[in-house]
Amino acid sequence: MPVPQPTAPYDHLTAEARTLLFRTASYLKPEEQVELEKAVAYAFRAHDGQTRKSGEPYITHPIAVATQLALWHMDIQGLCAGVMHDVLEDTGVTKEEMAARFGNTIAEMVDGLSKLEKLKFEDHAEHQAESFRKLILAMTKDVRVIVVKLADRLHNMRTLGSMRPDKRRRIARETLEIYAQIANRIGLNNAYQELQDLSFQNLHPNRYETLKKAMDKSRKNRQDVVGKVLRAFGQRLVGVNIEAKIKGREKNLYGIHQKMMAKKLRFAEVMDIYGFRVIVNSIPACYAALGALHTLYQPKPGRFKDYIAIPKSNGYQSLHTTLVGPYGLPIEVQIRTREMDAVAEGGIAGHWSYKSDSKTVDQAVLHTNQWLKNILDLQASSANAIEFLEHVKVDLFPNEIYILTPKGKILTLPKGATPIDFAYAVHTDIGHKTVAARINNIMMPLRTKLKTGDSVEIITSEHAKPNPAWLNFAVSGRARSAIRQYIKNLNRHDAVVLGESLLQKALSSLLPKDVLLSDGIKEKYLADLNDKQTSFEEVLYNVGMGHTLPVYVAMHIAELAGEHFGSEVKLSSIKVDGQESGHIHFAECCHPVPGDSIRLLLVKGKGMIIHRDTCPMLLKSDPEQQLDADWENMNGQNYRVGLQVQSEDSHGLLALMAQAISDSGADIESVETPSKSQSGTEGFVEFKFLLKVKNLDQLNQIIQNLHSIPYIRKVIRS
Repeated sequence: MPVPQPTAPYDHLTAEARTLLFRTASYLKPEEQVELEKAVAYAFRAHDGQTRKSGEPYITHPIAVATQLALWHMDIQGLCAGVMHDVLEDTGVTKEEMAARFGNTIAEMVDGLSKLEKLKFEDHAEHQAESFRKLILAMTKDVRVIVVKLADRLHNMRTLGSMRPDKRRRIARETLEIYAQIANRIGLNNAYQELQDLSFQNLHPNRYETLKKAMDKSRKNRQDVVGKVLRAFGQRLVGVNIEAKIKGREKNLYGIHQKMMAKKLRFAEVMDIYGFRVIVNSIPACYAALGALHTLYQPKPGRFKDYIAIPKSNGYQSLHTTLVGPYGLPIEVQIRTREMDAVAEGGIAGHWSYKSDSKTVDQAVLHTNQWLKNILDLQASSANAIEFLEHVKVDLFPNEIYILTPKGKILTLPKGATPIDFAYAVHTDIGHKTVAARINNIMMPLRTKLKTGDSVEIITSEHAKPNPAWLNFAVSGRARSAIRQYIKNLNRHDAVVLGESLLQKALSSLLPKDVLLSDGIKEKYLADLNDKQTSFEEVLYNVGMGHTLPVYVAMHIAELAGEHFGSEVKLSSIKVDGQESGHIHFAECCHPVPGDSIRLLLVKGKGMIIHRDTCPMLLKSDPEQQLDADWENMNGQNYRVGLQVQSEDSHGLLALMAQAISDSGADIESVETPSKSQSGTEGFVEFKFLLKVKNLDQLNQIIQNLHSIPYIRKVIRS
């Protein structure tokens, strides 16, 4: 098929790149090749006069990106987006102009690939996270966006040499942490390994060169082993009438480096540098080939994995086994069909390149679409771009385990997952209501790490709710995101309820009850604020969080209701019922208990902190942030309180004190017994108790009981 004639005066370097692109994209229809030439010419004019850091014409980069996409047999829209992917970002062309020329689909793809250069960010991390979020969300609309981005990153990494060393390291680290993992996640295996190796080369150039030289030397020494294994495999499979294509391959340098680091090995101790791939015509032939090879070389126990019966989450399918080969060398073997090989090498790209009604390729697309759906869920429940990036990065790393539900369904979870991750993988509501779990029919703690093959049953309760401590051991992005979102919503609800209570108390000193917070008053107040973005719930939230003092809001509302006051307004006391919540806390510095004289301190971002009115922390704070308070409706719960006891040293003293405390009905939560030298006086010792008491009367009784012990000289609250 003749290549369309160029429509722009290309220089020699650009003309060569263009020729390679059209030669690689020869699978396109004639009218599609004409459309691609229009895109190339459009990009050429847009980038006219621009050069790369290397001095080459800039247009050579987008043409190289499109050529990589053509190797993956990308469709015409993807190729056009690839060749124009930097046009909106680096030139004066608008999205609307591009849409008018090439259609909305291509313009949307290019827009999704453009960075957010025109927005202002506080730091590079925020910029990176926001750009990544835009890219990922564009990918959820059209998966071709991320394939184009990977081709872009691949070419940039191949030509990174002209950058400053610090910038090379930053780009390489980002590539290793994010883009290589995305390539793996959507099944672009060759791109995944090349991105890993290129990142390794730029992050640790000396280690890379040393390992590369060792590999080159090893290749010469072990060439006869590879040839011997290939011949033996071929003869055995022909002998059992299995048609197969057999390939020998080296592991990538980064993979070998990771193994050396993880197992603390020298290069000479890494035996399984070579792997072999056996490609057959059908799934039954995969298992037949496995049996034949197991009779050729002895399999290593525990090293067989069936990813055909249980595919990886990116759609990858294959049989994996490790054999003991010539000279005792371990041989890793992958056995799969041609369709499975297309998915393993091209992943989602197999959707375009493998021209058959292949269920295997369709499964890869299905797995990718499910992952994209999960990404949208993470976006909806993430507070900001940095948190979103954190959640996505957790789900990108490739180690996976396979867990069974009680009905035999298989769920894929990240390595290190717990029953909490499993519960949220089943459904968010199940996760929220989890109280316990059975692993293989045995009750186990929720922090137990699961392993492949475990059967997990989640026990729920309608009254249960997520525990913030779960964030210490939940590992999946879905679980962590759902827990965080629930806690945020719960804290907001608590803050709104607290804000309403504080405001009502403040208003009760100023207005008749029939006027308090009526709908009309709320509307007047919001209108007076002249902020259309603020709801009255937001006003209450800010009061509950301590951002706004309730007295100020109350006086504003009272004025709107026709009441006028001087600068001094005496508000009624806030009633404290002894219950802590998301935004009502008892101060750790003075441990107030019912019966103490107390005041409330409004702390910005935390809500109300209840202090004893003699607490030094309270005395140091702004009086305007303080409110009068009284206890009411005590429900018999226990409150922490600290006691310091100074005493003469005596045998059995601690037992006597514990008995005195127990006789009063209180509990000892903890006790510190400093060394005798720390007490400050020879022959004396000091104890620090943390007790749980019901009220001040009980505490006074404890102090009296302790003073009745002859050795004790002083008892004070801490």
